[in-house]
Amino acid sequence: MDTIMEAVQLVENDQIEKAISKLRNYLKKATDDEKYTIAELYLQWGFLQEAREILEELLDLYPDESDLKISLADIFIEMEEDEPAITLLNEINTEDPAYVQALIQLADLYQAQGLFEVSEQKLLTAKQLSTDEIIIDFALGELYFSIGEYFKAINFYENVKKQQSEVAQISIDDRLGESFAAAGEYEKALIHFKDDENKNADKLFKYGVTAFQADRNDIAINAWEHVLELDEDYNTVYYQLAKAYEAEGMVQEAFQTAIKGLERDEFNKELYFIAGTVAHHLNQDEESEKFVREAIALDPDFKEAVLFLIELYKKNEDSEAITDLIKEIKNTGADDPMYDWELARAFIEIELYDDALKHYKEAYNSLNQDSDFLKEYGFFLTEEGRITDAIPIFEAYVKLQPLDEETEAYLNRLKQTYELDL
Repeated sequence: MDTIMEAVQLVENDQIEKAISKLRNYLKKATDDEKYTIAELYLQWGFLQEAREILEELLDLYPDESDLKISLADIFIEMEEDEPAITLLNEINTEDPAYVQALIQLADLYQAQGLFEVSEQKLLTAKQLSTDEIIIDFALGELYFSIGEYFKAINFYENVKKQQSEVAQISIDDRLGESFAAAGEYEKALIHFKDDENKNADKLFKYGVTAFQADRNDIAINAWEHVLELDEDYNTVYYQLAKAYEAEGMVQEAFQTAIKGLERDEFNKELYFIAGTVAHHLNQDEESEKFVREAIALDPDFKEAVLFLIELYKKNEDSEAITDLIKEIKNTGADDPMYDWELARAFIEIELYDDALKHYKEAYNSLNQDSDFLKEYGFFLTEEGRITDAIPIFEAYVKLQPLDEETEAYLNRLKQTYELDL
């Protein structure tokens, strides 16, 4: 039996060391063609250094052989030695049949280095030379997809799909779905996710995300329920599915899904938060507070959760709970002008007006372009008898809201009163 074939069979029988030893001994008398075959086998089996040594020896003998340069460049790329790979590929001249392949490999290398314009130029040149080669269309699609040029990517992926549904084990429908979704064309994205025949849990999850963004909660729910049927430990889906249930008014299902998710991921702040919001819809405010508190404990800077809890305390007319919460949050180092605004409001409710003024001033530093804040702050200052302070606040408000004639009239009356007092 041929020595090379014997080695192949040994590898197939998991006798790799014996196969390599046999080939190493045979190399001493192998022809150049056989050496090239052995190098290709080494490359296939992952013995890069051994393959490299053979190909470098052959390239010394045949310096113009482009197949050797392509194969050796592949090895350099695998060994993360980009510069010698680029040098070899650039040596292949424009008349060589391997020139287009070299351009594709160069484009991939330049893309990996972040030189996207150079990569694009190489691929477009290859496209001009080989207009029907779908691997070039695919490479251009991948390049534009990677840099966020989604509509350009779509054009090339659609060219590929006319001939093949998959390239390099990548579903073209999946790529088209992701591209349309990223471009905000959710309905078109759904068509391609639906057409993808090889739906696994990851693809179904993305299908659900796209459906949810397209306000097709029914499709999203169906997709995400299917994900959990395939893999109940797919933790990311629980929060998304709970959100979809909540959006459809299926609050009991949303709550149960959040709880199931927390059983698998007890450090997920979003799951605690949605459990809290849904508990509130179920009129379980004590449970709601408990869950949202857990979310904030995991992330004191979780602003959405903090503001939700403030609104919950407002509903229960518990201003002291608001002040305690925000002071607690601020002590962790988390801060936001909205917290000072809410503190000011809470202090008004418990008649601590000096404290309210202090926090209005703090909030003003960041919210001086927020018309709602300015209006409220102006009225507070007026009620506290601070007319001279209130007037510039109202003036700033009127500049932002010139159509509010009622407040402008109120401002004019303040000015007249102030002038009379003088």
